[in-house]
Amino acid sequence: MSGDRNSPNQTVIVSGATFGIGHDIAVYLAEAGYRVVGFGLEAAPVSSVATASVSALNADAEKRRLPLSFVAGDVTSESDVAKAIETAVVFGNGLHGVVNNAAIGPLGTILETEPELFSRILEVNLKGPYQMCRAAIPHMVKSGGGRIVNVGSGAGWGKPNMAAYSASKGGLVALSAAMALDHFADGIAVNTVIPGGGGIVSGMSLGRVSGDQGRLQANAVGTVAGRFVNGQDLAGAIRFLLSDEARTISGTIIDVGCFAHQGSSTPLPKRA
Repeated sequence: MSGDRNSPNQTVIVSGATFGIGHDIAVYLAEAGYRVVGFGLEAAPVSSVATASVSALNADAEKRRLPLSFVAGDVTSESDVAKAIETAVVFGNGLHGVVNNAAIGPLGTILETEPELFSRILEVNLKGPYQMCRAAIPHMVKSGGGRIVNVGSGAGWGKPNMAAYSASKGGLVALSAAMALDHFADGIAVNTVIPGGGGIVSGMSLGRVSGDQGRLQANAVGTVAGRFVNGQDLAGAIRFLLSDEARTISGTIIDVGCFAHQGSSTPLPKRA
């Protein structure tokens, strides 16, 4: 991938970047020429099958000569977030963008979700982006603006067996809209991307089906491209929202899938 003409000396931090979709996003943006700090856990979170080694990730990035550095931390820890944001500011020339991707997705109705787990889901999926933005926005204001991209879910409009997860992602959509309004005059654009269509392979999605990819994708609709969404698809939309071409866009939702954010009917399969 050739360098993005908009990206020299622009630094972006990606949360949940040590594995899965977040890792794909971090690598994609680094390949596009952004200076990227990938922030995330090394141990698998609840209901996920993913694990990672920050030292191994950094060794791979160095081997590939990518402007990419990984740091371990938890988005629910205010001190971890502060350190990660400061690392990003020092890593490049200020801070251009924040991509809030970190999330956990245990399934269950409210009757099946214990209060402690409900709180943890909201802590990671909603408080995490709040803490990332709260730490990053002062740096963006100081430099005259920036970009925030939140990774949402079609569950934010409500889906069965996803009570707590839906609540967290619905809250993220509302938080994104509020921040877009609050920081419009600061030159900070805030947008949301939604991976849609089901079947996307990640530590979270595989964790929901005990690691069985066949079960994960058996009844998934996929996309108009005739395949399931992957991390590069999502990263491409994020790259656009970080670019100069999107400098007038804020408060929007881009669905990278099949209308999941609109609560649309499921597309019909192709007839033989």
